[in-house]
Amino acid sequence: MSFIKREPVLFAALVLALGAVCLVRPGVELCLQAIDFRTLAILFSLMIVIKAFQSQNFLDFVAARLLRLCKTRRALYFLLTYLVFFSSMFVTNDVALLTFVPISLLIFKRIELPALHIVVLETLAANLGSCITPMGNPQNLYLFSYYGFGALEFFALTAKIAVPAFLLLTAIVLFLTRRRLAGHGGYSQPQTLAGNVLQSQVVRLKLDFRTIFYVADFILCLLAVFHAVNYLLMFAVTVLVMAVCNWRLFKKVDYSLLLTFVGFFIFTKTLSTVSAFSDFIKSVLSSPLKTYLTGIAASQVISNVPAALLLSGFTDNGAMLLLAVNVGGLGTLIASMASVISFKLYSADSAVVEPVETTGATAGHSYFAVFTAYNLVLLAVLGVVVYVL
Repeated sequence: MSFIKREPVLFAALVLALGAVCLVRPGVELCLQAIDFRTLAILFSLMIVIKAFQSQNFLDFVAARLLRLCKTRRALYFLLTYLVFFSSMFVTNDVALLTFVPISLLIFKRIELPALHIVVLETLAANLGSCITPMGNPQNLYLFSYYGFGALEFFALTAKIAVPAFLLLTAIVLFLTRRRLAGHGGYSQPQTLAGNVLQSQVVRLKLDFRTIFYVADFILCLLAVFHAVNYLLMFAVTVLVMAVCNWRLFKKVDYSLLLTFVGFFIFTKTLSTVSAFSDFIKSVLSSPLKTYLTGIAASQVISNVPAALLLSGFTDNGAMLLLAVNVGGLGTLIASMASVISFKLYSADSAVVEPVETTGATAGHSYFAVFTAYNLVLLAVLGVVVYVL
């Protein structure tokens, strides 16, 4: 039971794969053909090299330096939101949240401001920023490889999300940091930040000979993503570099995500051989609009990574599916599993003192309500805007 609670998506993927194999009884060869080893190799390599950068405090160091520039509450909101938005393009949405949400909780506690809205805003920024690049999230990496997108074609598609998302996040920050007068029902918040409260963030960057290898390996991973380098060569170099520089990093890779991919690969490929199931899925993906709506709807229920893995095997409309599962990361808490990270971090931080705004509701309850409100509004707005563009 503890495994199911800890890894519900992985458990579902393994159960579905096992069930499909038992019902259809495909050969071993078909199961092996179903697994996209290129995607798995690149995903593994990116995950471990990002862990390498984390071990040297890269993101924490940059954040601490930039925070010293913040003189106003509005500047702080903008900085934290944009840090997550842009960093998630390269280090994935979950890593961006694991890095910056704890920093934000600490900062807002020290300046005695509620952290609820900034954490929700960072979650939106992570999910939207990661949509822009192939390595920003697992579904993008998979779809980029599966449909063989060219770089220009891919970025032309994700720009439809990036531009309106950036403008919407900016508008939200401006709204949240407006001057609210007590006479109009708002509670007062300082517009300027006191003294050196942010200057106390001291993080030391760990630079040594390994840094050069990590940077070189990250560049090699990017070249493999864009088909400039053979993925097997990239994978071999990554394993060698990490084994020599810091073998403990192998313990920090999210192997459950890799196994989740394997499970859905086998499940989708196996059921695609069943004509009745295949015909049904293809029928709900028979037009660009149906593909778009189905991708968004499926993401709300099973999360956007499994939705991408499941639906890709039944449609050639990769462009619309790419947009759908990325926009579909908004909405419910499980639409993007990265959103669960923020929720857990916020709920677990019992030391954060929030103002009483919800008539005695718990922190988790309050977070869920605010998160859902933000996400449903952005899903409705972006869902229409992205499709029209």
